[in-house]
Amino acid sequence: MEEKEVLLTQEGYNNLEKELNYLRTEKRTEIADRIKIALGFGDLSENSEYDEAKNAQAENEVRIAELENKIRYAKIIDEKDIDTETVQVGNIVHVFDMEFEEEIEYTIVGSTEVNLAENKISNESPLGKALIGAKKDHIIEVNAPAGIMKYKILSIKK
Repeated sequence: MEEKEVLLTQEGYNNLEKELNYLRTEKRTEIADRIKIALGFGDLSENSEYDEAKNAQAENEVRIAELENKIRYAKIIDEKDIDTETVQVGNIVHVFDMEFEEEIEYTIVGSTEVNLAENKISNESPLGKALIGAKKDHIIEVNAPAGIMKYKILSIKK
């Protein structure tokens, strides 16, 4: 099975490594302690604390495997390679939403770094795909569930 390259900013890559380190060390130790305590409660067939701790252990191991995979296939976007002529991953794009008549600023990131609260959108999202490759003053159209949305690109920066 061919794995897909994971686009990341340096900050995103560092965050994945930090989370992976935490899960491998502190979280594993915490879960092992919970299992050890739960074993002291006796009969495992009716021991909900043990079941919960084992489930937490399984979830932690799945997340560790996911992070290892993302890091293995990571392609870090080099800040020097980001220009401000056309929109690409790593750019901050200031747009005018023509339907709602408001200005919004989005940061284009790889799918792993999406954070809608911070207006970090994926290059794979409908809006992200429409923005990639566009230039300042272009009007782009996005086919959204609510219909066609139009945005004018006001500026592109790093």
